[in-house]
Amino acid sequence: MNRAGRKRRALRARWAVAVVVPAELTLVVCLVAGVRVPGPLLVAAEAAVGCVLAAEAVVLARAWRRARHRGADGRAAVRAAVREHVPEPVRRLAVHELRLAASLVRWAVRRPHGTGAGGTTVPYAAGQAPLMYGLLFVSVVETVALAVLIPWPVVHAVVLVLDVWGVLLVLGLHAACVVRPHVVGADGSLRVRYGALVDVRVPAGRVAAARVEHRFPQEGRLLAVSGDGVLDLAVGGRTTVTVELTGPVPVVRPLGGRERARVLRFCADDPSAAVAALRRAAGARGAPAG
Repeated sequence: MNRAGRKRRALRARWAVAVVVPAELTLVVCLVAGVRVPGPLLVAAEAAVGCVLAAEAVVLARAWRRARHRGADGRAAVRAAVREHVPEPVRRLAVHELRLAASLVRWAVRRPHGTGAGGTTVPYAAGQAPLMYGLLFVSVVETVALAVLIPWPVVHAVVLVLDVWGVLLVLGLHAACVVRPHVVGADGSLRVRYGALVDVRVPAGRVAAARVEHRFPQEGRLLAVSGDGVLDLAVGGRTTVTVELTGPVPVVRPLGGRERARVLRFCADDPSAAVAALRRAAGARGAPAG
């Protein structure tokens, strides 16, 4: 089958998922709410879900075989098949959930991620800690209140699962920020991050200037890149360090969008120490950052 035919089949499989999965969720909500659903309808819905999953499995298996025929090993073939048929936003969201779970474990054992040998870590999570713990407190209070107020056991169980997931999500977001700090490499490289959502890498020798600069971006968003290549990565609605680069670097948004930035503005708990580390690393290369 030619490439156009494969694309049409993959597109039909995606549309089937987009239709069948929401319908299945609707049936689940009806069952939880006590709505009587005819038996034949339930059987038809489950059969439709099974057919869609089987079709997706066939599409992925064929893509895996094509990658293997091109010489890829087993793991590389799996990655190629997933990249070909699973939309990037879906892949990134799934990976983000896994990274949040891993961040909780790293936070518990006090093991940071990606700091490297000889690098200087630049924490930034303290600026958002009051907000995150406030959200956590509200989530816990809501969980307890709903456990008392909801009299239906099935609904109570569903809401409890959702509330516990919400608590773990808040904890995971904060844990990811704690265990994934910014990093100034010993070679003068820079890694600017926000949890498992944003990871901007600046190669060694690309930092032209660094300074402490307290700013409050007006957009009110976590990540904003202006038309002239200025990136604002705010924590708690502010940035405290401005880094100018000798050339633009790629920026990948949380859902996969691509930008390029030549000025990075980010938050650090101790901006003076962050700027000193950048200047010290650049000075060791003979080109101190201003």
